[in-house]
Amino acid sequence: MKIFLDTIGCRLNQSEIEHMASQFRSAGHTIVPAASGADLVVVNTCAVTNEAAKDSRQAIRHAAREGAERIVATGCWATLDPLNAAALPSVVEVVQNDHKDHLVSSLLHLDEDFLGMEERSAVPGVHSRTRSFLKVQDGCDNACTFCITRIARGRGRSRAVEDVIREVKLSLAGGSREIILTGVHLGSWGQDFDPPLPLRQLVEAILGQTSSPRLRLSSLEPWDLEPAFFNLWQNSRLCPHFHLPLQSGSDAVLKRMARKTSLEGFEQLVNQINEQVPGAAVTTDLIVGFPGEGESEFEESLAFVRRMQFAGGHVFHYSARPGTAAARFKDQVPMEVRKERSARMRGVFDDLADTFRQRFTGNQMDVLWEAAHKQADGRWKMEGWTGNYLRIQATAETNLWNQISRVVLTRVTGEGLTGEILSY
Repeated sequence: MKIFLDTIGCRLNQSEIEHMASQFRSAGHTIVPAASGADLVVVNTCAVTNEAAKDSRQAIRHAAREGAERIVATGCWATLDPLNAAALPSVVEVVQNDHKDHLVSSLLHLDEDFLGMEERSAVPGVHSRTRSFLKVQDGCDNACTFCITRIARGRGRSRAVEDVIREVKLSLAGGSREIILTGVHLGSWGQDFDPPLPLRQLVEAILGQTSSPRLRLSSLEPWDLEPAFFNLWQNSRLCPHFHLPLQSGSDAVLKRMARKTSLEGFEQLVNQINEQVPGAAVTTDLIVGFPGEGESEFEESLAFVRRMQFAGGHVFHYSARPGTAAARFKDQVPMEVRKERSARMRGVFDDLADTFRQRFTGNQMDVLWEAAHKQADGRWKMEGWTGNYLRIQATAETNLWNQISRVVLTRVTGEGLTGEILSY
């Protein structure tokens, strides 16, 4: 059977379709790069914003227009709105998040133990990656007032160390050079065990029991990170990139969001990272136009973002999600104001990202090449990422896709840097 897997939204969703691909392959099926000609399509949906929900619906409709006659909808939007998901063209089943881990075995009517033993290789098509995204944690026990994901994914739960190690080894056997650990609240990994375990223990196990050239952590909530945690980055295989979702640079707004941090605590955390992990990239997420956010609070956010000197960030204008507390708050900010603030905040982040990139011109860094394009002269235009998540472009005599090269960074251009390859 030919199967097309599509996903919208976060790295956690990407991790889940990579895992599904491995299971389908182990059962003898073929993963194809497009919905046209596929016998089965699985769409992993997202609901974090209204736009993500809309994109999820469009992905399903697009697959149907491409000729798909059997579509399975899963993920957060399908979980929150199963009736509308089931009503979309060609959708034959809706699998909610609490059954997603068993989606493949259920569809194929196979025992769970039969699946998942094949090397975990890249998913073809637009979601192909040289890096493997591994879900090590799901759900969340926090109660941020804006967040629909907690409702869609349930309480926090962690995967056992031995299960994670097994999947890391399968990913490496499938050709991955970088492993990215993901979760809804990754920093809470192990807290549901008896006795509880710190995330540090999982990272140490992966570094000690596997040969992964690179290990990267995805989003980490800016709390519950013990001081000794950052000592792990003495190991050069750990990528010096920390994505710490702040969500607002105003303490008053953070309080209304029910975030478990303050500007003072966040700044102390960033300072600690800068001291212990030189050259680290610290990126974040910001929501602008949250209910009740006045101009003074927005200006406070702008000033705090500038002071933190982030390497980059994602900016979202507030999107009211039904079922969340914030959707019922008074003083909803007009949409035109949200969009205007979003543009202003993005401008600040663009400037900060450019300043961060400028710091590394003339440096030699290792780059994992993720894309390769053959040019008319026979050489290859390569694109990849450093450990601290700088986007690099360079020209090579041969195709270096999925290889790690030593590169001297020459100049900033667009959203990245150009470089000259020193070693193949």
